Amino acid sequence: MPYTEQDFENAIIELMRDNLGYDYLYGPNIIRDYRSPLYEELLLSSLSDINPKLSQDAINEAIYKLKNFESVQLLQKNSVFMDYLQNGIEVSTVYNGETKYDRVKLIDYDNTDRNSYCVINQWTVVENEEKRPDVVVFINGLPLVVIELKSCSREQTDVSAAYRQLRNYMKDIPCIFSYNIFCVMSDLATSKVGTITSAEDRFMEWKTTSGDYEETKYAMFDVLFEGMFVKKRLLDIIKNFILFSDDNKILAGYHQYFAVKKAIERTKTATETDGKGGIFWHTQGSGKSLSMVFYTKLLQAALNSPTVVVLTDRNDLDDQLYGQFAKCKDYLRQVPEQAENRADLKKLLAGRVANGIIFTTMQKFEESAEPLSNRRNIILMADEAHRSQYALDEKIDSKTGKVSLGFARLVRESLPKATFIGFTGTPISVKDRSTREVFGEYIDVYDMTQSVEDGATRPVYYESRVINLGLNEEVLKSVDAEYERVAEQAEEYVVEKSKKELSTMDSILGAEATIKSLCNDIVTHYEDRQDLLTGKAMIVAYSRPIAMKIYAEILRLRPEWSEKIKVVMTSDNNDPEEWKDIVGGKGYRSELARKFKNDNDEMKIAIVVDMWLTGFDVPSLATMYIYKPMAGHNLMQAIARVNRVFGDKEGGLVVDYVGIASALKQAMKEFTLRDRKNYGDTDISKAALPKFIEKLTVCKDLFHSFDISKFENGSDLDRAKAIVGGINFIIADEQEKNLFIKEALYLKQSASLCRSLLDKTQRFEAAFFEAVRTAITRIVTGKKLSLKEINDRINELLKQSIKSDGVINLFSDVKTEFSLFDAAFLEDIAKMQQKNLAAELLKKLIQEQISVYKRTNLVKSELFSEKMGRLMNSYRNGQLTNAEVIDELLKMAADIAKDHKAGDEMGLSVEEKAFYDALLKPSAIKDFFSNEALVQITKELTQMLSKSRTVDWQKKEQARANMRSMVKRLLKKYKYPPEGQEEAVDVVISQCEMWTDNGDAE
Repeated sequence: MPYTEQDFENAIIELMRDNLGYDYLYGPNIIRDYRSPLYEELLLSSLSDINPKLSQDAINEAIYKLKNFESVQLLQKNSVFMDYLQNGIEVSTVYNGETKYDRVKLIDYDNTDRNSYCVINQWTVVENEEKRPDVVVFINGLPLVVIELKSCSREQTDVSAAYRQLRNYMKDIPCIFSYNIFCVMSDLATSKVGTITSAEDRFMEWKTTSGDYEETKYAMFDVLFEGMFVKKRLLDIIKNFILFSDDNKILAGYHQYFAVKKAIERTKTATETDGKGGIFWHTQGSGKSLSMVFYTKLLQAALNSPTVVVLTDRNDLDDQLYGQFAKCKDYLRQVPEQAENRADLKKLLAGRVANGIIFTTMQKFEESAEPLSNRRNIILMADEAHRSQYALDEKIDSKTGKVSLGFARLVRESLPKATFIGFTGTPISVKDRSTREVFGEYIDVYDMTQSVEDGATRPVYYESRVINLGLNEEVLKSVDAEYERVAEQAEEYVVEKSKKELSTMDSILGAEATIKSLCNDIVTHYEDRQDLLTGKAMIVAYSRPIAMKIYAEILRLRPEWSEKIKVVMTSDNNDPEEWKDIVGGKGYRSELARKFKNDNDEMKIAIVVDMWLTGFDVPSLATMYIYKPMAGHNLMQAIARVNRVFGDKEGGLVVDYVGIASALKQAMKEFTLRDRKNYGDTDISKAALPKFIEKLTVCKDLFHSFDISKFENGSDLDRAKAIVGGINFIIADEQEKNLFIKEALYLKQSASLCRSLLDKTQRFEAAFFEAVRTAITRIVTGKKLSLKEINDRINELLKQSIKSDGVINLFSDVKTEFSLFDAAFLEDIAKMQQKNLAAELLKKLIQEQISVYKRTNLVKSELFSEKMGRLMNSYRNGQLTNAEVIDELLKMAADIAKDHKAGDEMGLSVEEKAFYDALLKPSAIKDFFSNEALVQITKELTQMLSKSRTVDWQKKEQARANMRSMVKRLLKKYKYPPEGQEEAVDVVISQCEMWTDNGDAE
């Protein structure tokens, strides 16, 4: 017996009921208004229980507000509801002629057991359609979590099918998602959680029940439920770990939740002891900025509303982080402020005894060492805490004798009683005693390995192109020396020395011949790779003049790229006049940021120097060209721009033109042991290329007896025939076809990283297998096949992968979507030389039509399904040739088309025709009735059933019994033969159920 979706549903209910203590109810047994997703009876009693001091009028007003949102948009409704859920609903009541304001709590967060927790399956909601989500979790009558389950035994329905179903629910019954905190989807093997705005790739696993990363290697479905739905933790998540940022609803990941909880406990201890809150190391791209927001919110309750000072070391980082907090001001219930200077910072601190979120930069602490505030309830959060920023030592200028204090000393003396916590995306150096002396030891470490395993980030790969520039040994030595200069940027004498040497490096890296070689190589590399994702790339230039030279040379090579490539850097009063229009001002840079973050915008390539290398996220950015010496955490922060999750992006690619390999290895020494093992050498020649060769070999082995050489050496027509021939060849064997689809996808992903290393033959072979894979996926597994789409896709693949402008037409006469009832199209398929492909196309078409019949006409769908099963068995067993099975399939298509028209000819609707076929199912019925009499019975039966059906009737035994009795009475009235009556009643009721379930069909 297969393990069905119903079995899995029962398992989840059992876990929630028996292990987690939730009450269980069966949806159809609850008498209610199906147009409301709320469990109103429970809601009313629960709100009265948890708000004992409030009047019934106050409770009623709160329920009225809950049911009547002012906005019409789902996201805005959900945002208002989350505010109600986290903070209560403000209501006004009149006492002795005076208006008094109260807050009605929807959840009692302080007394976990005073709330009502229910898990309900088959909860019907009627809105645009009638739908029944698998499982809904209720707290106090509010449908907070929708759980969609799929069987792990059915290959065609997996967790992705559950995601699509959730998205369809949001269109069909959006009202239930107004009250949603998050959704869960699971096929038992994979279980993920996300919000109503989460794309499928942003649904994440919850991998631990205790916060121990050792548990996370093998996440099971029960870990998600037992990790998130323990009552006290679920309330904590609702109250403190869900927020809105712009149009995104964000749920904390498991690593953020447990790390923030640890940070709060460490901070509590630090405020009472040495003020060292610790260091929070979560690798870049894993949501560190949002963790800071969650931490700040939780601090308010944990430490009785302290003042939070957020410290960065650059104005652009200050703006970025401030912007993130500002987007979350409703969640924080405070408006963050930016200090303009030290005096303003002092004023902001002095003007309060509690609360406040104040952003400032390191530079504001240099102006004086006098205390800004002596309060203990100040928490200083430092972003990117590193030795260069947090030196404690005093320094003496050898020329003037002036003593200057290290930044960390200045900050400490300015806020002598504050508690310090450091947030970083890269590790603190083992030698870095200063940073540890300021902040203390690590609170939590979430490394690259864990982040990639969790799907929170993608791995970053490395490709060296230094040799392409022809840089000699002396130049490389100069670059190495520059690394040493930038490694300790905060040391004043090093910075001065670096400035003096800048002109030398500019002359080396900015030489005309070198810039030409660089730009030629970048353009070639980019065009080989531009079919990847959205084509977004970043070029990191050594200096501002070199950035402008790169821009000018690329536009000389590709003048049509004027909107595609832009320079992003600050302007200077001494800039040449011709730079002004290219560089622009702050507003222009903001517009470029908006354009670069828009995947569909024509701006694809950004040339940067320092800007956008930290704190700037573009998930689709997949390629970074580095023409600037970098080292340590600066290098790691920069390359992390390409590690964000986006679609089927395999990873980010860093293309090195100045020899950063040694600096990369040096920087990795401070990372965790498993990070060094997994990502210490991510050179594509050693990481991605072997994987590509392995997958190419597998695909070639699957095609070992098929000649693909003409795809590389032949004409466009030869290539077209090779693609169609390849499709026909591989789909002949079902097992090999499925293996090929999987392996060819891996081949495509690895090719996207190492295409520049491939020879001509490898590029053509990869393009061939990708064209075949794409076409098969569309034909065999796609929901709807458009031959024009296949043609267009293959044309595009050829243009991008092998730079051919030839037009490939698999089916030259077909320009639009096809129809099963299009005789010309069926004839075209019958004439195809590739008979395996023709049979596959026909089989797919007919199976789609049968699946439609299953929802509308049970009897006919069963007949056609049985016929299709027998036919395909004979074909697979070799009893029918290709030509014979095509002939039989065409006959079946004609039968389906004929049956499609039969109802119209008799004047029957689709529903009436289904019941007509149900009455005809018992054998010999036509001997008893004329066709006219059967049509009359059918019409009366349809009218009677339509009037008598109620919502969820098929779930209630009494309702089902009443329907059966009505059908029996009608058949007796027309003297329907007793020996066929029971079978006819069964089929009619089944058909009636199928119609009721039609809207919920998968």
